[in-house]
Amino acid sequence: MRAVVYKGPFEVAIEQVEDPRIQHPNDVLVRVTSTAICGSDLHMYEGRTAAEPGIVFGHENLGVVEETGEGVTTLSKGDRVVMPFNVACGFCKNCSAGYTGFCLTVNPGFAGGAYGYVAMGPYTGGQAEYVRVPYADFNCLKLPEGTEKETDFVLLADIFPTGYHGNELADVRPGDTVAVYGAGPVGLMAAYSAMLRGASKVFVVDRVAERLQKAEEIGTIPVDFTQGNPAEQIREQTDGQGTDKGIDAVGYQAQAQGEDREEPAIVLNSLVDTVRPTGALGIPGLYVPSDPGGPDEQAKKGMLMVAVGRLFEKGLRMGTGQCNVKRYNRHLRDMIIEDRAKPSFVVSHELPLDQASSAYEKFDKRVEGYTKVVLHPQAA
Repeated sequence: MRAVVYKGPFEVAIEQVEDPRIQHPNDVLVRVTSTAICGSDLHMYEGRTAAEPGIVFGHENLGVVEETGEGVTTLSKGDRVVMPFNVACGFCKNCSAGYTGFCLTVNPGFAGGAYGYVAMGPYTGGQAEYVRVPYADFNCLKLPEGTEKETDFVLLADIFPTGYHGNELADVRPGDTVAVYGAGPVGLMAAYSAMLRGASKVFVVDRVAERLQKAEEIGTIPVDFTQGNPAEQIREQTDGQGTDKGIDAVGYQAQAQGEDREEPAIVLNSLVDTVRPTGALGIPGLYVPSDPGGPDEQAKKGMLMVAVGRLFEKGLRMGTGQCNVKRYNRHLRDMIIEDRAKPSFVVSHELPLDQASSAYEKFDKRVEGYTKVVLHPQAA
């Protein structure tokens, strides 16, 4: 089958790879109809992880069941399904508690598994014509038949639940004021989710004009950090108090204010300044234990200079970690079905699989309006 294969820093290619097959009675094979490029994929694409050449990318996958293992009981050939980026067993201690992003079964020696991602287990990615889904009864979420709302539903694999998860980590409640740092796909989904949860005012911080425009279009307040300290800009619009809650949708590749360099802890420290005393922070933005491209020796080891004293002084609470997609995807799916949510506003490009190499390059450079790309492996 054709698949997006990592070749080395800043290079992917469409290559023929081995077809997936049923390996366990609980597996299904899915013919992929939509698969999205994620900002997390860019960390590998840029060589900022330990990913080795040859890995097939793709953890945001939707398609149609083509074959089922003999132990599968709730799925049949022809079912349209979307899979959480988390590969999870459904029965370990963490899965039973709802922490499916930290499954103890699927990736021995590590809490958590995912498709097509470094250190997340042996699960081939879905930026390909087919993908194998283990523990399929648990991991597949059924969708309405047909092709309606395809670009909404594919976002249930990762960024819509992840944005919502940022709000859960920050305990966003009706009436809260919220600051979201980052207007990339996850940041926009976090801001959108805050609005869905009844936030009274949502600020979105970024420097890319097209992204800030998207943020404004959904009713949030854009804050351009090139125009001044974002925490100060937000305090000026909240009677000097700051917001009730804050969400980091950027992670460790954050840009320094006014300079063309990375400052990995700047968003965390900006949130400490932005959120009022006794508020809460949600950190779904990715941080890693090691970063070969870190700007200094400490950052390369995943050690960042965070204002813990100020965090403590203000009595701020902080929630971190990747999204447990199964906790949210069913009710977010139902909101899409009932037209209560339409997350596909974030999708800027829908392309055939053969254009993946160009799409990665443009998405990485934030050019030509590339905010979120969905690939269609079955398209000509």
